[in-house]
Amino acid sequence: MKHLLFSAALMLAFGFQQSQMGYKPGDTVADFKLKNTDGKKIGLSGNKSAKGYIVVFTCNHCPFSVAYEDRIIALHSKYASQGYPVLAINPNDAVQYPDDSYPEMQKRAKDKGFAFGYLHDETQEVAKLWGAERTPHVYIVKKEKKKFVVKYVGAIDNNSDDAAAADKKYVEEAVNSLLAGKDPEVTFTKAIGCKVKWKKQEGK
Repeated sequence: MKHLLFSAALMLAFGFQQSQMGYKPGDTVADFKLKNTDGKKIGLSGNKSAKGYIVVFTCNHCPFSVAYEDRIIALHSKYASQGYPVLAINPNDAVQYPDDSYPEMQKRAKDKGFAFGYLHDETQEVAKLWGAERTPHVYIVKKEKKKFVVKYVGAIDNNSDDAAAADKKYVEEAVNSLLAGKDPEVTFTKAIGCKVKWKKQEGK
């Protein structure tokens, strides 16, 4: 009996650790409903024509996010019509970083003409579940039957300073492979950007 209890405790602890690590290539993701800058709540299952999504955890204030903004817009322009639209999610704590508040998100979306959803992860639950650590941090998911499966996690490309100088366009290569009916050759890279600004825990 003690052995069974100990084993169960280990399994629970292991499961908790795994959940804290976030999604990896091959994992099936849970759907979500987050508020878009137009006030509507949307998630993965809302777009019936989507073959998948380029999910980007990003924000307003991080210099890396700003540097990649036009590239994120370009990804949506290139791939939305082919079934892989962008869904951008801002997970940052707006109390500590007012530039990432919902009203500021609305302003940014309007100023930049975002044609994709820019969602507010106010509770940070989605970012924690997915394992987002940086802004930007990309997850490409493919729709398989009624589920969405992770096919790539990481950076957009290998040059945050200069888009023209990037010689490894990880997201484009991954989506191109998926559109060709193949799995991406590169399924994981290290996300480069600012750390997600987590809410302060009570008492700390």
